[in-house]
Amino acid sequence: MTLDTKKNAFVKLGKFLGQFEEGNSVKDENVFGNDLFFEKFTDLIQLSQSHNGWYTPEQVFFSIQSWADALTDENLDKWLSEYDLSKVEPKKVALVLAGNIPLVGFHDFLSVLITGHDVLVKTSSNDQHLLPFLANYLIAVEPEFKSKITFVEGKLEGFDAVIATGSNNTARYFEYYFKDKPSIIRKNRNSVAVLNGKETRQQLVALGEDIFRYFGLGCRNVSKLFVPKGYSFDSFFEAIFEYQDVIHYEKYANNYDYNKAVFLMSNFKLLDNGFLTLKEDPSYGSPISSIFYEYYENLDTLEKDLETESDKIQCIVSNNLVKNSIAFGSTQKPNLWDYADNVDTISFLSTI
Repeated sequence: MTLDTKKNAFVKLGKFLGQFEEGNSVKDENVFGNDLFFEKFTDLIQLSQSHNGWYTPEQVFFSIQSWADALTDENLDKWLSEYDLSKVEPKKVALVLAGNIPLVGFHDFLSVLITGHDVLVKTSSNDQHLLPFLANYLIAVEPEFKSKITFVEGKLEGFDAVIATGSNNTARYFEYYFKDKPSIIRKNRNSVAVLNGKETRQQLVALGEDIFRYFGLGCRNVSKLFVPKGYSFDSFFEAIFEYQDVIHYEKYANNYDYNKAVFLMSNFKLLDNGFLTLKEDPSYGSPISSIFYEYYENLDTLEKDLETESDKIQCIVSNNLVKNSIAFGSTQKPNLWDYADNVDTISFLSTI
């Protein structure tokens, strides 16, 4: 397949995904494959929560729409224009995927196929249905993909390189197990926000999106706030009150009750609004329903500290207070060229 053939297939997939929106899915007769795939995908979205309790229709629809927005001719051309893929020799690349948020491994899946390699996919037990469905759609669009996509349930064998995502503990296992193969091994990362007290209500509401989207389960979710000495959290709590309905979701509520109880039994001082706790803590990885915070005295010093700790941070949100930060409300809408852990997947796949 030529690069244009592969890009066109993913653009068609993007148009297919663009039909699905919570409460407003509309079947477009001009979209390829709807007779075979539209109703089945509608059913799969509704069943996703039975496969994984965190995959509510709202969260699955959000993920689908994000990929629909990303998979356009313009985005694919902009993303790939910096690379020379003409000399890539096709290899078999294994993917060990996470399942913390819907379709979290799709970018790796896309990257392997768009660079011309074959993909060997081991899905997470928490996300076993969405990606295989999209793979079947791609194969319907372009049958040559059939020989290039394999899903495996058991041991990974016969691969030339690997991209594996897991916790810090599983990463040590991956590093040992895959030590003889070219690899990208991803570990735990979290995202942070830097505030100075001058943020608008609109920005703080958008920060709530960065915190609560996917119930805080993603590495791009903000789990830590850096605030100046003397910062008042009143405006923050007032703004994020718009997300209060999250407490009505049983799995989130159970985590809120449990983690709050653990903190209180340990005599930690907490700020609490009834659906989110704030705890002063130097760590980055806060539990679900809780955000850690830390005071800073000087932005320059904080920026240096964040650079030192960059291997723990996925992205930084601020109102241009520190370099390389992104806008409030944008963490869960990365571009195709926003690579996880800042590791250029396409460059890696171009040189294996």
